[in-house]
Amino acid sequence: MELFLTLLSGISWTVVYIVCIYKGFKDKTYAMPLFALGANFCWEAIYSVSSWSSLGATAQTIINIIWCLFDAVIVYTYFKYGKKYFPANAKKYFISFSVLSFATNFALQMAFYLQFPNMIEAAQYSAFLQNAIMSVLFVVMLFRRNSTEGQSIIIAVAKWIGTLAPTILMGVMNECNIYIVICGIVCSVFDLIYIYLLSGWKKNWQGMEI
Repeated sequence: MELFLTLLSGISWTVVYIVCIYKGFKDKTYAMPLFALGANFCWEAIYSVSSWSSLGATAQTIINIIWCLFDAVIVYTYFKYGKKYFPANAKKYFISFSVLSFATNFALQMAFYLQFPNMIEAAQYSAFLQNAIMSVLFVVMLFRRNSTEGQSIIIAVAKWIGTLAPTILMGVMNECNIYIVICGIVCSVFDLIYIYLLSGWKKNWQGMEI
Protein backbone atom coordinates (compact mmCIF):
# COMPACT_ATOMS: atom_id res chain seq x y z
CA MET A 1 0.00 0.00 0.00
CA GLU A 2 2.87 2.38 0.79
CA LEU A 3 4.43 1.83 -2.63
CA PHE A 4 1.01 2.19 -4.29
CA LEU A 5 0.30 5.55 -2.65
CA THR A 6 3.83 6.77 -3.41
CA LEU A 7 3.48 5.83 -7.07
CA LEU A 8 -0.07 7.24 -7.22
CA SER A 9 1.22 10.57 -5.96
CA GLY A 10 4.20 10.47 -8.32
CA ILE A 11 2.10 9.62 -11.36
CA SER A 12 -0.57 12.19 -10.50
CA TRP A 13 1.93 15.02 -10.05
CA THR A 14 3.74 13.96 -13.21
CA VAL A 15 0.42 14.33 -15.04
CA VAL A 16 0.05 17.80 -13.50
CA TYR A 17 3.46 18.83 -14.82
CA ILE A 18 2.99 17.34 -18.30
CA VAL A 19 -0.39 19.04 -18.78
CA CYS A 20 0.98 22.30 -17.35
CA ILE A 21 3.75 22.17 -19.95
CA TYR A 22 1.30 21.34 -22.73
CA LYS A 23 -1.15 24.07 -21.75
CA GLY A 24 1.66 26.56 -21.24
CA PHE A 25 3.00 26.23 -24.77
CA LYS A 26 -0.46 25.79 -26.32
CA ASP A 27 -2.00 28.85 -24.66
CA LYS A 28 1.28 30.84 -24.61
CA THR A 29 1.15 31.23 -20.85
CA TYR A 30 2.42 29.59 -17.68
CA ALA A 31 0.15 27.10 -15.96
CA MET A 32 1.30 27.24 -12.34
CA PRO A 33 1.13 30.33 -10.08
CA LEU A 34 4.53 32.01 -9.66
CA PHE A 35 5.11 31.50 -5.93
CA ALA A 36 3.78 27.95 -6.09
CA LEU A 37 6.07 27.25 -9.03
CA GLY A 38 9.06 28.73 -7.21
CA ALA A 39 8.39 26.73 -4.06
CA ASN A 40 7.89 23.52 -6.04
CA PHE A 41 10.99 23.91 -8.18
CA CYS A 42 13.24 24.80 -5.25
CA TRP A 43 11.85 21.94 -3.13
CA GLU A 44 12.49 19.44 -5.91
CA ALA A 45 16.00 20.76 -6.60
CA ILE A 46 17.01 20.60 -2.93
CA TYR A 47 15.54 17.21 -2.14
CA SER A 48 16.54 15.58 -5.41
CA VAL A 49 20.17 16.28 -4.57
CA SER A 50 19.95 15.55 -0.84
CA SER A 51 17.87 12.37 -1.15
CA TRP A 52 20.08 10.99 -3.91
CA SER A 53 23.21 11.59 -1.83
CA SER A 54 21.77 10.14 1.39
CA LEU A 55 19.17 7.56 0.30
CA GLY A 56 20.21 6.62 -3.22
CA ALA A 57 17.85 5.68 -6.05
CA THR A 58 14.64 5.16 -4.06
CA ALA A 59 11.22 5.47 -5.72
CA GLN A 60 10.69 8.92 -4.19
CA THR A 61 14.17 10.10 -5.21
CA ILE A 62 13.55 9.16 -8.84
CA ILE A 63 10.15 10.82 -8.72
CA ASN A 64 11.69 14.02 -7.28
CA ILE A 65 14.24 14.19 -10.10
CA ILE A 66 11.56 13.66 -12.77
CA TRP A 67 9.42 16.37 -11.16
CA CYS A 68 12.37 18.77 -11.05
CA LEU A 69 13.06 18.33 -14.77
CA PHE A 70 9.41 18.89 -15.67
CA ASP A 71 9.20 21.92 -13.37
CA ALA A 72 12.26 23.41 -15.08
CA VAL A 73 10.26 23.47 -18.32
CA ILE A 74 7.34 25.18 -16.55
CA VAL A 75 9.80 27.76 -15.20
CA TYR A 76 10.87 28.36 -18.80
CA THR A 77 7.24 28.96 -19.86
CA TYR A 78 6.89 31.44 -16.98
CA PHE A 79 9.85 33.52 -18.14
CA LYS A 80 8.80 33.21 -21.78
CA TYR A 81 5.14 34.20 -21.37
CA GLY A 82 4.73 35.66 -17.88
CA LYS A 83 5.59 39.28 -18.56
CA LYS A 84 2.22 40.00 -20.17
CA TYR A 85 0.49 39.47 -16.81
CA PHE A 86 2.46 42.23 -15.11
CA PRO A 87 0.85 45.71 -14.90
CA ALA A 88 2.11 48.09 -17.58
CA ASN A 89 3.98 50.24 -15.07
CA ALA A 90 5.71 47.18 -13.55
CA LYS A 91 6.80 45.27 -16.66
CA LYS A 92 10.35 46.59 -16.37
CA TYR A 93 10.60 44.80 -13.03
CA PHE A 94 9.45 41.43 -14.39
CA ILE A 95 12.87 39.75 -14.44
CA SER A 96 14.14 41.23 -11.17
CA PHE A 97 10.91 40.49 -9.29
CA SER A 98 10.75 36.97 -10.70
CA VAL A 99 14.35 36.19 -9.78
CA LEU A 100 13.72 37.59 -6.29
CA SER A 101 10.66 35.37 -5.88
CA PHE A 102 12.62 32.25 -6.83
CA ALA A 103 15.48 33.27 -4.51
CA THR A 104 12.98 33.84 -1.70
CA ASN A 105 11.46 30.42 -2.22
CA PHE A 106 14.90 28.82 -2.22
CA ALA A 107 15.75 30.57 1.06
CA LEU A 108 12.48 29.45 2.66
CA GLN A 109 12.99 25.86 1.52
CA MET A 110 16.53 25.91 2.89
CA ALA A 111 15.16 27.20 6.20
CA PHE A 112 13.11 24.00 6.53
CA TYR A 113 16.03 21.86 5.35
CA LEU A 114 18.49 23.38 7.83
CA GLN A 115 16.08 23.60 10.77
CA PHE A 116 14.99 19.96 10.79
CA PRO A 117 17.75 17.44 11.61
CA ASN A 118 15.73 14.78 9.76
CA MET A 119 15.66 15.42 6.00
CA ILE A 120 12.43 13.47 5.56
CA GLU A 121 10.62 15.61 8.13
CA ALA A 122 11.93 18.79 6.51
CA ALA A 123 10.68 17.61 3.12
CA GLN A 124 7.27 16.62 4.48
CA TYR A 125 6.60 19.77 6.47
CA SER A 126 7.67 22.15 3.72
CA ALA A 127 5.92 20.17 0.97
CA PHE A 128 2.52 20.11 2.66
CA LEU A 129 2.65 23.79 3.55
CA GLN A 130 3.56 24.81 -0.01
CA ASN A 131 0.87 22.52 -1.41
CA ALA A 132 -1.75 24.23 0.75
CA ILE A 133 -0.57 27.61 -0.51
CA MET A 134 -0.55 26.31 -4.09
CA SER A 135 -4.15 25.13 -3.81
CA VAL A 136 -5.24 28.63 -2.79
CA LEU A 137 -3.14 30.27 -5.52
CA PHE A 138 -4.71 28.17 -8.28
CA VAL A 139 -8.13 29.51 -7.28
CA VAL A 140 -6.74 33.05 -7.20
CA MET A 141 -5.15 32.57 -10.64
CA LEU A 142 -8.48 31.53 -12.16
CA PHE A 143 -10.16 34.72 -10.99
CA ARG A 144 -7.21 37.01 -11.77
CA ARG A 145 -7.01 35.76 -15.35
CA ASN A 146 -10.79 35.72 -15.64
CA SER A 147 -10.40 32.76 -18.00
CA THR A 148 -9.24 29.15 -18.07
CA GLU A 149 -6.10 30.08 -20.00
CA GLY A 150 -3.35 27.63 -19.06
CA GLN A 151 -5.69 25.70 -16.78
CA SER A 152 -7.35 22.31 -17.00
CA ILE A 153 -9.65 19.96 -15.13
CA ILE A 154 -6.95 17.31 -15.53
CA ILE A 155 -4.45 19.53 -13.71
CA ALA A 156 -6.96 20.20 -10.93
CA VAL A 157 -7.98 16.57 -10.38
CA ALA A 158 -4.44 15.20 -10.66
CA LYS A 159 -3.17 17.79 -8.18
CA TRP A 160 -5.91 16.82 -5.73
CA ILE A 161 -5.14 13.10 -5.99
CA GLY A 162 -1.39 13.74 -5.97
CA THR A 163 -1.66 15.49 -2.59
CA LEU A 164 -4.40 13.30 -1.10
CA ALA A 165 -2.33 10.11 -1.53
CA PRO A 166 0.66 11.27 0.57
CA THR A 167 -1.72 12.84 3.09
CA ILE A 168 -3.19 9.41 3.74
CA LEU A 169 0.22 7.74 3.70
CA MET A 170 2.23 10.18 5.83
CA GLY A 171 -0.53 11.66 7.96
CA VAL A 172 -2.55 8.56 8.79
CA MET A 173 -0.91 5.26 7.83
CA ASN A 174 2.72 5.83 8.80
CA GLU A 175 1.82 7.83 11.89
CA CYS A 176 -0.87 10.16 13.14
CA ASN A 177 0.57 13.52 12.07
CA ILE A 178 -1.92 16.31 12.75
CA TYR A 179 0.12 18.90 10.82
CA ILE A 180 0.06 16.79 7.63
CA VAL A 181 -3.61 15.91 8.07
CA ILE A 182 -4.63 19.56 8.52
CA CYS A 183 -2.55 20.73 5.55
CA GLY A 184 -3.95 17.85 3.49
CA ILE A 185 -7.51 18.82 4.40
CA VAL A 186 -6.83 22.46 3.44
CA CYS A 187 -5.42 21.26 0.11
CA SER A 188 -8.45 19.06 -0.57
CA VAL A 189 -10.91 21.82 0.29
CA PHE A 190 -9.34 24.33 -2.10
CA ASP A 191 -8.59 21.69 -4.76
CA LEU A 192 -12.24 20.66 -4.78
CA ILE A 193 -13.31 24.32 -4.92
CA TYR A 194 -10.97 24.78 -7.89
CA ILE A 195 -12.37 21.69 -9.64
CA TYR A 196 -15.91 22.99 -9.05
CA LEU A 197 -15.07 26.47 -10.33
CA LEU A 198 -13.34 25.12 -13.43
CA SER A 199 -16.33 22.88 -14.17
CA GLY A 200 -18.68 25.85 -13.81
CA TRP A 201 -16.44 28.03 -15.96
CA LYS A 202 -16.47 25.40 -18.70
CA LYS A 203 -20.26 25.22 -18.61
CA ASN A 204 -21.08 28.90 -18.23
CA TRP A 205 -18.20 30.81 -19.79
CA GLN A 206 -15.60 29.87 -22.32
CA GLY A 207 -15.32 26.11 -22.48
CA MET A 208 -12.08 24.23 -22.02
CA GLU A 209 -9.93 21.68 -23.72
CA ILE A 210 -8.45 18.85 -21.62
